[in-house]
Amino acid sequence: MKLQEVYDFINKISPFDLQENWDNSGLIVGRMSDEVERIVVTLDVDSQMIDEAEEGTLFVVHHPLIFGGLNRIDYDTYPSNLIAKMIRKNQSMIAAHTNFDQTHLNRYVFEKVLGFTLQSEEPFICRAEGEWHYHTLLMHLKEKLGLPHLKVVGKKETIRSIALTTGSGASLMDHVEVDCFLTGDIKYHDATKALSEGRMLVDIGHFESERFFGDVMGDVLKNLPVLAIITPPKNPFRVETL
Repeated sequence: MKLQEVYDFINKISPFDLQENWDNSGLIVGRMSDEVERIVVTLDVDSQMIDEAEEGTLFVVHHPLIFGGLNRIDYDTYPSNLIAKMIRKNQSMIAAHTNFDQTHLNRYVFEKVLGFTLQSEEPFICRAEGEWHYHTLLMHLKEKLGLPHLKVVGKKETIRSIALTTGSGASLMDHVEVDCFLTGDIKYHDATKALSEGRMLVDIGHFESERFFGDVMGDVLKNLPVLAIITPPKNPFRVETL
């Protein structure tokens, strides 16, 4: 099938117009008239994936390979090195990032992975009410997300409301009035601000909260008449125990 058909299908279930103005979801590499022989679904693409994928492969990824404008195509630097490899193998790429967060990924992680009952939702934020004990909640998050440890800002022994934003969502904390906000990439100054305002934040990791993209998108694409292979994501970080 044509790349245009895949693009239109994704756009129908998760409109690219929903993306944030700083985002770059949509067609990243290739042309709409390209013939797609197979699809590889993954969080991010890397050099090994490109090498192992056959010619004519379409990568459907979460994170766009190009975010800002490229001033030069230097084959020794990222992302030009990966783009050059893809072009040589007639490969293409579509990214579904902040649009897919809003339509699919946040809710999937909140309900299917963490098992919370969604009670309200707005762009990028899922909320639930209930009653959780501090230590019980942290153990639950570690187990479900496969986290070796948790970074926590503030402490509330009894938590009666929770919100989640996958990826990097600390900038949204002023819009989230709950006892505990779950997100990734919490910076030092975000933590300082939250602590001074009596907020509780739990850093659930950028990779760890988004690594389910392949499962969700792969399930969506199974209805297309082309093979879609889910490739497990690779965390660029590793935990060293010295």
